[in-house]
Amino acid sequence: MPGASQPVGRRERNKQLKLDRITAAARELFAERGVDEVTTQEIADKADIGTGTLFLYAKTKGELLLLVQNSLYAEAFERGQVDAENIPDTLDAVMAIVRPVVECNRIQVDNGRVYLREMVFGDPAEPHHREALAFAGRTEEAVAAVLRRDARVSKGYAATTARVVSAVMFLAMAASVNVAASVDEILRDIREQIAVLLTH
Repeated sequence: MPGASQPVGRRERNKQLKLDRITAAARELFAERGVDEVTTQEIADKADIGTGTLFLYAKTKGELLLLVQNSLYAEAFERGQVDAENIPDTLDAVMAIVRPVVECNRIQVDNGRVYLREMVFGDPAEPHHREALAFAGRTEEAVAAVLRRDARVSKGYAATTARVVSAVMFLAMAASVNVAASVDEILRDIREQIAVLLTH
């Protein structure tokens, strides 16, 4: 039948199953001990594959962390975007997008900070890195969409302001001085900065 999707082949299914095992193993080990305390050999052993196979899916622990965290961040972003749709106040709607992302980042503080470092300094040609950057872009687009609810706000101004919001959020999550800060403390700091930004 023309246009019908083709069934996934055995080879593709096997690749996806291995990727799922790698992701589950890395997620569990990183959550237990943090990315810096886990070896790629431990992840390969837990996923029941060889290290050579592991490196076909991710060449470094940083890439493995991106693989794990990208799905978590995407889920957090989706929740925030849905919440923001029903909030009329601009600042509250922007914070509805920001909150679940910050919460996700702080589940394991060291992992969250390494994830942000990988986003900034990782190889942009690497697929997991590209996906992380795409997530950041979608977050900025969602913030810009909230700002554009006001008919007086131009598309260009909304996009620029959304990039500043993204930078504020990034720095608040990544800053060494905030390592011991709670989610609420970080969100309060971000909210105060965005409130100043939105008054101009």
